[in-house]
Amino acid sequence: MAEVEIDPRNTALVIQDLQNDVVSEGGAFEDTGSSDHAASQNVVANVARLAEGARAAGIPVIHVWYIVEEGAQGLKLNAPLYRGIKENGAVVRGSWGAAPAPGLEPQDGDFVVEKMRMNAFYGTRLDTLLGAFGTETLIITGAWTNMSIEHTARHAADAGYRAVVVSDGTSTMNSDWQRAAIDYALTNVAEILTVDDLLNAIAR
Repeated sequence: MAEVEIDPRNTALVIQDLQNDVVSEGGAFEDTGSSDHAASQNVVANVARLAEGARAAGIPVIHVWYIVEEGAQGLKLNAPLYRGIKENGAVVRGSWGAAPAPGLEPQDGDFVVEKMRMNAFYGTRLDTLLGAFGTETLIITGAWTNMSIEHTARHAADAGYRAVVVSDGTSTMNSDWQRAAIDYALTNVAEILTVDDLLNAIAR
């Protein structure tokens, strides 16, 4: 594998949907296998380690949270995922479920973006923030790999960003879906790197 080149001066890190309802034991979607897969991926600890390295290198860290109001008011239920959010009472503003998984709380200097769709760019201020930072490379972590992560990576590529998806910094419902996203769906859309690949690159 060729040496990974990451310039911290034009790179940003996104931490997407790593909220209790999405990846934590006892969360609204635990029955889907999402918390088990997040644990098997060690996703929370891996992303926390990457975020710490990013901050040390001066890379902006942006937390993207899926947030709805009580009863999912204002959420258009046009896809199974959105209907599931309402049916499960998930990621309600101010609830434990909507809070970041322990260890991924925003730190001083981090940014928070709220969304109501899978794609982190859609209807949010993410692109405006990235433009202000002069971002060219977007490192994407979070859940779920074959849904929100894939949507965000595709948009990033179409918008002119170099999209990097972190294989051990993402999780979904099970290993089959993870492989489908990482090994197939994201081929030629994003670069697939590990936390260690990125930490080594930004430390040079």
